[in-house]
Formats: sequence, structure tokens, C-alpha cells
Amino acid sequence: MTFEIIPKKWQTPFVYLALASIAMSVTFSAWLAMLNNFAIDNVNFTGAEIGMLQSLREVPGFLAFTAVFILLVLKEQTFAVVSLALMSIGVAITGFFPTIYGLYATTVLMSVGYHYYETINQSLSLQWFNQQEAPEKLGKLLSVKSAAALFGYGAVWVAFSLIDTDYKWVYLTLGSIGLAVTLLLYFAMPEFNHGVPQDKKLILKKRYSLYYLLTFFSGARRQIFVVFAGFLMVEKFGYSVAEITVLYMLNHVINFFLAPKIGAWIGRVGERKALTIEYVGLIIVFTGYALVDSSKIAAGLYVIDHLFFAMAIALKTYFKKIADPQDLAGSAGVSFSINHIAAVVIPALFGLIWLVDKSLVFYAGAALAACSLVLSQWVPKPHQMPHYQKG
Repeated sequence: MTFEIIPKKWQTPFVYLALASIAMSVTFSAWLAMLNNFAIDNVNFTGAEIGMLQSLREVPGFLAFTAVFILLVLKEQTFAVVSLALMSIGVAITGFFPTIYGLYATTVLMSVGYHYYETINQSLSLQWFNQQEAPEKLGKLLSVKSAAALFGYGAVWVAFSLIDTDYKWVYLTLGSIGLAVTLLLYFAMPEFNHGVPQDKKLILKKRYSLYYLLTFFSGARRQIFVVFAGFLMVEKFGYSVAEITVLYMLNHVINFFLAPKIGAWIGRVGERKALTIEYVGLIIVFTGYALVDSSKIAAGLYVIDHLFFAMAIALKTYFKKIADPQDLAGSAGVSFSINHIAAVVIPALFGLIWLVDKSLVFYAGAALAACSLVLSQWVPKPHQMPHYQKG
């Protein structure tokens, strides 16, 4: 079903994924920006409750492999819309349940939608973009995502700095924006041709082992950034909520301009060189975290660290080139679950290490990046890549 007011030329796979990225980024950035303050101010969370909340939030990511079973009854585009709707609703109602179990429940609802959407988004983007255009288009989508996140963070800042409103109305407003964009996707976008029919089963193949290993280490380093890099900024250098929010916004501004260029660059130089540069950079960044005593240098490391997330495009395009076309959907959930194995383990394990010596956490991050660097040398060079997919 489509509305005639939408020009046909707008009804493209890229526009579909761009709108979906807007819905996801606006809602998630709002949820993330307000989470800690809402949990402390309105729900009286302590460290124990926030730790449990983060663990619960990551469980749906670990269970992302179950997406392939849902695809037995739902088409991928329908599943994407349902996932975005669940996420948007979870964010919209968060402020109306200011209790421990209420926040747990709305977080899990949001997280189920978020992680299933991210799984389907990876599958659709790899199916809809051919090998030549994938790096640049994925970079442009990261740029759209950053712009939407900036809007979300900016809206939260305005709501609390200039309007002094209540949490529940901000959650409701931004969650509703996400839901409205999701409804636009459902009613205004046609069903696109997915190319090769996808196997509706879990795909776990020996010849994808290198991709699985790189995905695992990618998830591990992401947790160190998300959980411990930000915590270092607050605990060691005394960054306020406003200052951390400015860093978030700065990261997204930089990504908005550079992500498309990074994507195009990966398309030119190949995945092996891009991953090599990423992992060498991460070794330097994590070692810097362990040694830094300057708040300004720490902020610079934080921005550089976030910039490397754009380099993750190389891992997706590598898999696009080595995978059988019919494996993309079945492999997306498996790889997302592998990525989140670390998310379940690292926060608790490294949290204990943090109590002994926080620098050891970042030295461990450097070691993980070094493992990725070694593994990346087995990624084929551009002329050595298999060509399962033409065009």
C-alpha cells in the first residue's frame, strides 16, 4: 500500500533504510541521553540496579539469532517495521513507569525492537546494495544516523535546559516521532526486490570463521568504549552530564561529515587495508586511555575512538563479498549474537578488573585490538576476493 503523494523516485531502498535509521537514532539517542538521570532522579537507582539494567538490555542482542525463526512468518521489511515500532513504543512509555521493574520492562521492550531492527537492517543493506556501491552507501547511512542522533540529543538539551519539562513528556514526544516515521515506512514504501531468496535457517559455516572471529572482537572493543571509556571520563576527569553530551554531539557531527568519505575510501582501498588501519589505531587509542592524565587528551581519544566505528563498514562489506547471496539473512542474526557474546561477559568481568586497576581494562582492550589486527591479515586483498555476487 502506497500513498500517491510520495514521488516514485523517493521510493528506493536507500531512502527506506535512511528513514529507518532516523526512526532508530532519534528514539535511541533520546533514551540514552536521559537514562542515567531518569534512573537516579525518578527511580532511585543505585549501581546494582543500573548494572542489572545494562545486562538485561544486552540479552536481546545475544538472542538476535532467533530473528531467522521470525522470518519464517514475517517478511524482512515487515519485521523491520515491527521492530522499529516496538523500540519506539518502549521509549515513548518509559517515563510513565518510574519504578525499578517498570524501567526494566520498558528497557527490555526497547532493546528487543532495537536489536531485531539492527539485525534486519544489516541483512537488508547487504542484500539491496551491490559490492561496488555498498561501502559508500553504508557510509551515507551512518551520516544520516548521526544527523538524527544529533536531533535527538539536541531536543533533550532544549527540553531540559530551556523548557524544564518532565521526563515522561520528552520520552513520549521523541518516541512518538520514531513511531510516526515507522508508520510512514509501512504505508508509503513499497516492497522492494530482495534479489536472491534467503535461506530461512541459521547460517553457521566454517568458511565464514574469520568473519565470526573479527565480529566477536569488534563486539568486545565496542563494550570497552561504551561502558568504560565514558566512565573514565566521569570518574577520573570529572566530566559533567552536559560535557559528556557535548562529546556525544561532537562525535556525531564528525561522523556526519566523514562517514560517507570513509565508506567511499574503503571501497577504493579494500577491506584488509581499512581494517589494518582501524586496529592499529585502536591499539594506540586504548593504550592512550590507560596512560592519559589530561582531560583534553582523553576527550580527543574518546572522539577518535568513536570515529573508528565508521570503519566497521569494512567488516560488513567483507562479508558481503565472501558470502553466498542466499546466506545474508540467516547469517545476520548469528553474527549479531556473536557480536553480543562479549556484551554479556565483558561489563561484569572487566568491572572487577576496574576495581583493581582501571588501566588494565584498556590494556586488555589494546590486546583485543592486537588480536583483531593479526586476524585481519587473513582478509583477502581486493583482487583475491571471491565473486559470489555480480553487479
